Amino acid sequence: MSDFSATVCWHRGDQFFTDKCYSRRHEWHFDSGGVVPGPSSPHAVRVPLTDPAAVDPEEAFLASMSSCHVLGFLDVAARPGWVVDNYCDEALDVMAHNAEGKLAMKLVTLRPAVKFGGAQQPDADQLTALHLQAHAECFMANSVKSEVRCEPVVGAAPRVVKPPCLQLADLRRGLQQSLVMARPHLNCAEG
Repeated sequence: MSDFSATVCWHRGDQFFTDKCYSRRHEWHFDSGGVVPGPSSPHAVRVPLTDPAAVDPEEAFLASMSSCHVLGFLDVAARPGWVVDNYCDEALDVMAHNAEGKLAMKLVTLRPAVKFGGAQQPDADQLTALHLQAHAECFMANSVKSEVRCEPVVGAAPRVVKPPCLQLADLRRGLQQSLVMARPHLNCAEG
């Protein structure tokens, strides 16, 4: 058995609190020393009370599901000697009301595109079998109530992604500035 830890910190500072106009930005601290800025999702709390350039819990949930699958996939592909050159998953999660009427991450869809190197190339059935095995062994997928689907992209080369954190952060900062300018009179009690 393994133990994992994270410390999540939020500080009010000099913000009011009971008017709900406080920033939702907080930090996730990991035992490795890594620190990730975390906000509320901009879908739940409007800018400027959240930071759309940071990683919200819904995105982190999706990324952890996809990350677990890729790590499992790389392992099961290496066992019989397949050589993976590139793997890119454009995953999607859907939040909706569950059977109890609560909002939940109901559906996670992984859409990995994989490029193999070397002379040995898996056919579509072998690729599907590798993903099924990786999915069955994924401890994240085995830990959640959400439906987790894997829909491999067959026949398309995976995108080569340049550091998306920089591109996405720049895009989100621009969106945040646009939203702030468009909504100068924010009703904080609604967010």
